[in-house]
Amino acid sequence: MTDVSAVQPKPPLGVGRLLGDSFSILFSKFVQVIAVAFLPSLIGLLISGALTGFNVVLGLSEPEFNSAGSGIAFVLSMLVDIVVYTLTTALLIQLAYDAKLNRPVQIGRYFGPALAAIVPLAILSIVVGILAGIGIVLLIVPGLWVYAVFSVIAPAIVIERVGFGGLGRSAALTKEYRWPIVGAIILAFICAILINTVALLLVGLVSSFGGIILAAVIFVAFSTIAAGLISILVALIYARLREIKEGVNVDQIAAVFE
Repeated sequence: MTDVSAVQPKPPLGVGRLLGDSFSILFSKFVQVIAVAFLPSLIGLLISGALTGFNVVLGLSEPEFNSAGSGIAFVLSMLVDIVVYTLTTALLIQLAYDAKLNRPVQIGRYFGPALAAIVPLAILSIVVGILAGIGIVLLIVPGLWVYAVFSVIAPAIVIERVGFGGLGRSAALTKEYRWPIVGAIILAFICAILINTVALLLVGLVSSFGGIILAAVIFVAFSTIAAGLISILVALIYARLREIKEGVNVDQIAAVFE
């Protein structure tokens, strides 16, 4: 007899719905998203600005490597950016599930899991960034493919606490769904680029009148929106993959934080 399960089509990822839900959460919880990610991002920018100069951080000038100290400062600034990225991503992932379930956003409750995930998430993010960067240099598409393979590392580490096993866990979950994930990522990146472009235009305008602090605040606010959209999308992709492959619902995923 023919195995019916073997001929059944695989459930779709639902890219359109995932993007729609991501924007819905972003707009409905806009203040909370800003509250979660703005302060860490602002602190990170201030530290990086002190190390390399605010014009460099805001993209208004190129970094100068005229001494060993400037090179060290640039590396330290990059490390600060990575820590901020991992912390805000871990916070926003948890917020996304509470928002998806129409539960109250409890920012204080998110910090424990977020801080526990910083080290493995930061290191694995660097590894994935290098691999994706090599792929993009080669033909662009391989870089996007690599990013899709490891796209759900953050929620896997934050929610399942798999630590450095996040690479393998993400690869297993994204298998057979990587092209749809690539499509979702491209669309989200286009939106993020548009948001950041507006931010850079405003930053250039404000800084030209000497308002460097206001320019920094504007830059952080807009970059927070862009990062929030991508983090929320990644959280929802992870939840959808677990629903398809393991029959785990969003409420069961969110229950981890209770």
